[in-house]
Amino acid sequence: MTWLDVPADHPFGIATLPYGVCATAARGPRVGVRIGDHVLDVAALAASGGAPAGVAQAWATPSLNAFLALGRPVWRAARAWVRDLLTDPSHRGTVLEHLHPVSSVTMHLPIQVADYVDYYASEHHAANVGQIFRPDSPALPANWKHLPIGYHGRAGTIVVSGTDVVRPSGQRKGPADPAPVYGPSIRLDIEAELGFLVGGATAMGTRVGVDEADEHLFGVVVLNDWSARDIQAWEYVPLGPYLGKSFATSISAWVTPMEALEAARIPLPGQHDPLPLPYLRSSGDAAYGLDVRVEVSVNGTVVARPPYAAMYWSPTQMLAHMTVNGASLRDGDLFGSGTISGPDRHTRGSLLELTWNATEPVALADGSTRGYLMDGDTVTMTAWAPGPDGARIGLGEVTGTIRPTAP
Repeated sequence: MTWLDVPADHPFGIATLPYGVCATAARGPRVGVRIGDHVLDVAALAASGGAPAGVAQAWATPSLNAFLALGRPVWRAARAWVRDLLTDPSHRGTVLEHLHPVSSVTMHLPIQVADYVDYYASEHHAANVGQIFRPDSPALPANWKHLPIGYHGRAGTIVVSGTDVVRPSGQRKGPADPAPVYGPSIRLDIEAELGFLVGGATAMGTRVGVDEADEHLFGVVVLNDWSARDIQAWEYVPLGPYLGKSFATSISAWVTPMEALEAARIPLPGQHDPLPLPYLRSSGDAAYGLDVRVEVSVNGTVVARPPYAAMYWSPTQMLAHMTVNGASLRDGDLFGSGTISGPDRHTRGSLLELTWNATEPVALADGSTRGYLMDGDTVTMTAWAPGPDGARIGLGEVTGTIRPTAP
């Protein structure tokens, strides 16, 4: 237990301790750790001495990238050091000097994104999309159960929670339209996902196996993969998503370390059938699922509660597949899980599925309905997971408001 006055059921208790990059009125962006409703300036504390080697310099920078480069042994040691500060009352005086109310800090994008990949790891989501767009064909693509399908996104348009999103424009063409037209997307959607932050750079030509992947998985963010479905539908054949996805991807400001989610690890749902190729198998339990509960709200109305536990592919399998061709990892790589969806309507993580492509709109508390997003709509996603000894691990939130297309 921490000596701070933090309720036992607080989502940011001693079992969580997420990292973020924040600024105060007196100091610019640097690494902080959230505890309860406060942010601990660990960069300033580490500068005073006692932190593991290299951590003070890494935490004094305006992103987590330098810390990610230090590797898992240092990540573990640094987390243990912070926990000691917050559980040993002898550190009380020193810690209180560097504690700030969360309302008094400005949060920044936690990493300089090196590369961004987004996966398609939910069988329920992939099957729903197949039924909507390819009703006369098999719901799942032929390769779907053989490999984690993904696409490369645009690292430069990853934004932190709270950033407004401008409605994108592009080409679109409906099935009955004689020719494509250009204009603002009229089918703007969301995708509730988790994003995984990567550290421990590797050389080109090397591979990271499933059993080694955890050495490179630093932490998790809540991720909203905004999607312009009409632009996407016209452009994606034959090379996949491009402008329909690349205009913005929002992530939570707080990064939950993978260590905080150890109690949330569960077996993947069911046996993979067919059995994946050897490079996607684990010799032990390294191919795991996560019991993370996500909640999606539009203008304050909860519209879905997608369960990450239903995902077909493990984050370690996704990372192994990412490098099997010899592609290198870089500190600050980010990959998304793909839309999280469950078997029931209220567990679907996109409006495309929730409204079955706008044919069954969802009702909001103000009496209005939505097939897709309107200008002014605010989407908020939160997530939590069970922790040790009954603790609740909060993964923070990601929120964004849709603004009209730029003139």
